[in-house]
Amino acid sequence: MAVMIDPGSQRYFHGTKASLKPGDLIEAGRSSNYGTRKKAAYVYLTATLDAATWGAELAVGEGPGRIYIVEPTGPIEDDPNLTDKKFPGNPTKSYRTRAPLRVTGEITDWKGHTPEQLQAMRDHLERLKAQGIEAIED
Repeated sequence: MAVMIDPGSQRYFHGTKASLKPGDLIEAGRSSNYGTRKKAAYVYLTATLDAATWGAELAVGEGPGRIYIVEPTGPIEDDPNLTDKKFPGNPTKSYRTRAPLRVTGEITDWKGHTPEQLQAMRDHLERLKAQGIEAIED
């Protein structure tokens, strides 16, 4: 059973390569930033800059990674792709929602991971892909 979080009590981020501006909505039903780019049933957000950095760095597409400050427009829940499988207790503060996220700003001075860390993560994701495991499961 998912635990619903009060979306108004925290600052949230979304990492991507999409070029967005304040007021834009990030909505479910669009192509995912990851894996086979199937239509996403959820949109993802985090309360940590590190998790948003991974999202910005690993998203598919052209252009630079971007980290947006977002405001959920509905209830959010723990992201089971991480909290149930990799990080019990949700230390990454990663969440998902079916409701749109409203962009309220952009973090422009974030620091990326080292090339070695990025390569290690990409290698890990390739191993999962070879095993038939999708990065995001709905």
